[in-house]
Amino acid sequence: MSIADDVVARIDRDELVRFALEICNIDSPVPYEAEVAEHLYQWLAKEGFVARRVGLLKDRFNVMGKLRGSGGGYSLLFNSHMDTAVPRHDDLVHKDYADDIYHKAWADGDLLFGEGIVNDKGPLAAFMIAAKAIKDSGHKLKGDLLVTGVVGETSREPCDDLPGAILESKELGARFLVTHGGVADYVLVAEGTGFGLVWVEAGKFWFKVTLTSDQPPFYTPYYPERTTLAKSPNMIVAAAAAIDAVEKWAADYQRRNIYRSAGGTVVPKVQVGAIRAGDVNRPVLCPQICHLYLDVRSVPGQNPVTTRDEIAKVLHDLGLNATVEIYHYRPGYEAKNIDGFVEMVKRAHRANFGDDPKPGFVETSSMWRDLNVFNEVGIPALTYGPRATTHQFKRALTIESLYQAACVYARIAIEVCNQSKPEV
Repeated sequence: MSIADDVVARIDRDELVRFALEICNIDSPVPYEAEVAEHLYQWLAKEGFVARRVGLLKDRFNVMGKLRGSGGGYSLLFNSHMDTAVPRHDDLVHKDYADDIYHKAWADGDLLFGEGIVNDKGPLAAFMIAAKAIKDSGHKLKGDLLVTGVVGETSREPCDDLPGAILESKELGARFLVTHGGVADYVLVAEGTGFGLVWVEAGKFWFKVTLTSDQPPFYTPYYPERTTLAKSPNMIVAAAAAIDAVEKWAADYQRRNIYRSAGGTVVPKVQVGAIRAGDVNRPVLCPQICHLYLDVRSVPGQNPVTTRDEIAKVLHDLGLNATVEIYHYRPGYEAKNIDGFVEMVKRAHRANFGDDPKPGFVETSSMWRDLNVFNEVGIPALTYGPRATTHQFKRALTIESLYQAACVYARIAIEVCNQSKPEV
């Protein structure tokens, strides 16, 4: 029996399910990751890993466990995020924000349900149990194996806040991790790809569009006769014209900026994600100001200033008095020097499933996820993990897919960490 087969035989499906449900029933929406982080830290220490808390905030920290290698092999870091996306309180986005599906986890038949299961503590449980099986087997890897859980992947960004008013930023955890010891020869970000390999991801530009009127804030009885949306003195009404123009621009922008590569396809979509205007306590007045907030996905190498100017021209051509500001900029990246790692992952995938991995879902390579953090600093990184058709509409994964994820993660770790690294 090979080392990999011996390790995989030690992965207990029931233990994996118990552990996944255990950590996914510790509710951890941003910014409340502390309890699950401490739980994972204690688990890593108890299981014999070299455990560390890595974080810039005492009540929100990353966790990292290490199995030290004997030397001479490549090091590998597994990464997932501990935070979940839906808050415990009303956020004006999710009408059912308090539903159990977002804050708990449970098994029903052959499915595991819960936001945490699919995004992203289920895959985290899979590689933790895989690493435990390697340690328990007694087989010594040549290279170091690191397992990490980070905070703040599904986080928010400051906008119109006073400096220091919030301690939030996208990929806050992964960025701090990689600059404070979370470094390896290769990184596998365990997120849903349908077991496809993805090593390119979109960037994102967030724009604040401000529409202003030189006309007075008319009291309702004095509101002028209506003409067109774009000519309205009410900037909420004018925003309807602006949104229509942005929607048409977005369809064209998406078509002409598709990025195709061996590591995945990026389809850069656009969304009007927020609007601020008026006074709910005084809807008798016509707002002279309206702000629209746009999420514009980008492709590697794209210039945010050029994109900003495109949007501004579309609005100015309507005759609107509009300014467009960049308030959040994260470029997308495609991994470099990753061919060897890709081949190792493919071999492990074939050994587990019997065939080659399929391309990852386009939606997964069109996201911004923590993968970009590692590729930005030059560590070859790819995303690979379970994702079912039930993921999006049921927030569920099959138990079998999570078990297979643990098995293939174990094979990947053995394949990579036992590969002799050329001497420098």
